[in-house]
Amino acid sequence: MDDYPLLNLFWTMLWLFLWVMWFFLLFKVITDIFRDHELHGWGKAGWLILVLLLPYIGVLVYLIVRGKSMSQRDVKQAQANEKAFQDYVQKAAGPRSSPAEELAKLSSLKEQGHLTQEEFDKAKQKLLT
Repeated sequence: MDDYPLLNLFWTMLWLFLWVMWFFLLFKVITDIFRDHELHGWGKAGWLILVLLLPYIGVLVYLIVRGKSMSQRDVKQAQANEKAFQDYVQKAAGPRSSPAEELAKLSSLKEQGHLTQEEFDKAKQKLLT
């Protein structure tokens, strides 16, 4: 470790970080190219060729030209994911009944003798508040 100064270690870590960030950005751009439904076959092929053959210039040009719409697609995708999650949660939780239906169930339980008047009143009060 004596022949590798601390400054060289710092530069190595910096270059490694930049290299990883570059690949992250490259994959993000390639993913966005394929995710865009407004861009059709030849457009996707052209951007992909530019990004793969001239990666630094291609990615920078892509970000300059299509960066704003890239963020809009990200937001739209996040909203679609959130809606799908909410739909799944509602489906998994089962159908919700209205307070009137719950009151009808409570009164039928009371009539059958499963609930006392006191229990019925507490459940009714809890349901109505």
